Amino acid sequence: MFKKYLPLAAASVLFGCAQPTDRAQQYVDDEFNSILNKSSLVESNKPRDYTEFHRQAELVVDNSPSMATTYQPLYDQLNEWVLQSGDPSELANFGIQAAQLGGGDKQGNVLFTGYFSPVMELRHQPNEKFKYPVYGKPACESDCPTRAQIYDGALDGQGLELGYAANMIDPFLMEVQGSGFVHFEDDDTLEYFAYGGKNNKAYVSIGRVLIERELVSREKMSMKAIKEWVMENDEVTVRELLEQNPSFVFFEPRADAPVTGSAGIPLLPMASVAGDRTIFPMGTPILAEVPLLNPDGTWSGAHQLRLLIVLDTGGAVKQNHLDLYHGMGPRAGTEAGHYKHFGRVWKLGLENSTTQAPWALPPEKLQ
Repeated sequence: MFKKYLPLAAASVLFGCAQPTDRAQQYVDDEFNSILNKSSLVESNKPRDYTEFHRQAELVVDNSPSMATTYQPLYDQLNEWVLQSGDPSELANFGIQAAQLGGGDKQGNVLFTGYFSPVMELRHQPNEKFKYPVYGKPACESDCPTRAQIYDGALDGQGLELGYAANMIDPFLMEVQGSGFVHFEDDDTLEYFAYGGKNNKAYVSIGRVLIERELVSREKMSMKAIKEWVMENDEVTVRELLEQNPSFVFFEPRADAPVTGSAGIPLLPMASVAGDRTIFPMGTPILAEVPLLNPDGTWSGAHQLRLLIVLDTGGAVKQNHLDLYHGMGPRAGTEAGHYKHFGRVWKLGLENSTTQAPWALPPEKLQ
């Protein structure tokens, strides 16, 4: 998808000897030396929820002949495993191979963050309240204006306005996500704004800026915390903060359509993830102990075993970091914004097929 992703949990490496568990870290494995590590036996006693896997797999097969050729045999075996067993220790009985991610701490703790599809209120024409434009992409490449220049009117008069928002932060947060749904309150229509390109300027996390300025604590940082800070400050202050990120994302209106990732496949909440495509080719299924959170964003003390499919990617999603899709709307946004927790992850493959040996990596990724 282009995304997106506000890298609020920048550190994927755990420090210190105290072995913290407040973000769902576990210490049940030996130290790993590689990103992917061959697992002859997968052991997990976490509660299981595989209910959405077959639907997400069907969407891959129905929408991508090339991915179907590669992954349908593996999906079929996984579905058979779910029906007959679902016990991770029995994967090998179905010809399914596994490679465990080493985690940023080399102890198997893989970072989970979250993303969602916002629904933003717009008007086709501005008024006193809805006056902040959302833009389509101008005819520019490397010489596109910065965010500050765009806010100063660099795109005025080019007919690029797709609609007008009631504040500056909603369009900004949809830029972070890379796409989203918009509801035009003047005619009650719903459209999907797909990623339409960017201005090719460096991305700077405003969450990190707020932390560095000691305006929001690192422990409380989330999308919800950012929006709350914005709503408590005046327009000049908010604009100055947003301009710290010179990157700007443009959109392309489409009819109301399913949310798709960069693989072009419709995404199901809690069934698809964004990952590093040099480790997870699009369509790769993974078995994951997903951390479960309380409403306030703290870890509940539990994980849930899920089958997920990697169908998206993003600049901030590298190596031992997965971005879990949460769905559409404000509630999904709140839940996604809290996610910066850890779980164990296994990349899956099928013996005697093109997906066999899931522990194999390109030489440059072995270190």
